[in-house]
Amino acid sequence: MNLKQHIEVMLPAIEKELQSQVARLNADRTRHFHEMLTYHMGWTGEGAGREATGKRIRPLIVLLATASLGADWQTSLPAAAAVELVHNFSLVHDDVQDNSDKRRGRPTVWTKWGVPMAINVGDAMFVIANRAVMDLIKAHPASTVARTATILHDTCLELTCGQYLDMSYEERTDLSLEDYWPMVGGKTSALLSACTHIGALLGNAGETEQEAYRQFGYHLGLAFQVQDDILGIWGDETVTGKSTASDLVEGKNSLPVLYALGRQGKFADRWKQGPITANEVKAVAAQLEDEGGRSYAEELSEKETQTALKYLSESNPRGAAGEAMLELANMLLKRNQ
Repeated sequence: MNLKQHIEVMLPAIEKELQSQVARLNADRTRHFHEMLTYHMGWTGEGAGREATGKRIRPLIVLLATASLGADWQTSLPAAAAVELVHNFSLVHDDVQDNSDKRRGRPTVWTKWGVPMAINVGDAMFVIANRAVMDLIKAHPASTVARTATILHDTCLELTCGQYLDMSYEERTDLSLEDYWPMVGGKTSALLSACTHIGALLGNAGETEQEAYRQFGYHLGLAFQVQDDILGIWGDETVTGKSTASDLVEGKNSLPVLYALGRQGKFADRWKQGPITANEVKAVAAQLEDEGGRSYAEELSEKETQTALKYLSESNPRGAAGEAMLELANMLLKRNQ
């Protein structure tokens, strides 16, 4: 089976498991609360469907990692659901913290039901994610379940640290390239490395293989984030679905920006003067490119891509699932600009 065929088989199983986990709230007194979660997950409400659910990349990675070791991927479904719920709990809270009124083209949870309810929705997803991990006991030894839970808990702490750094950087103009990597390591790489690590653990990989899978996920996340930074400034809006004006207008401390700030040229002078306006974006982006911000980011993206693929090769993924894992990695790392 190729990647598309794996997705066709695995995705329905992922959705079924997610719905089963979230159904813990589907009771008389909490039915409306349950509806808030099903809305955010893209299953109910106006605009529900595949576009609203997202691609479920993280749970797919968990299952593919397990299958690529010759193990039964279905025994990893609770863990796949757990990482997706952790991802979505962070999105619900991110939308509140960033004051974002849209998520995948639909009103965010806080926009529909208010900030206090949205915080509670995110909290519920976090708790259900941790409860889902416990369901692994049906097919795995208690020691493996405990190790999986530890990885997930440590990852959640890294996510909050990455988010803290991201928010604390917003008003600063003295940041350097050294400040970038801990932030994206927490916000992006931590969960992807948890997906590959947990998938390998549940696939009965040895310690050396587990570490190779973990490193693959970590560097996959770094490469993906750097590419996202590039696309956020110079990408094709019709491909990315995201305005290329937003990252500069919002003052995002992306890798190209931090590189140019270190050059202390005309871009840095303009950046320190205050917010970029929408009508300045084209000229400021051109200045940023002239000063090497884009080429530097592209070099780093390629470096992290090669590192990720090296660790994937070392992890020795096997069979059709191993080929699908490589196909998925290439799809994520070589997105159209």
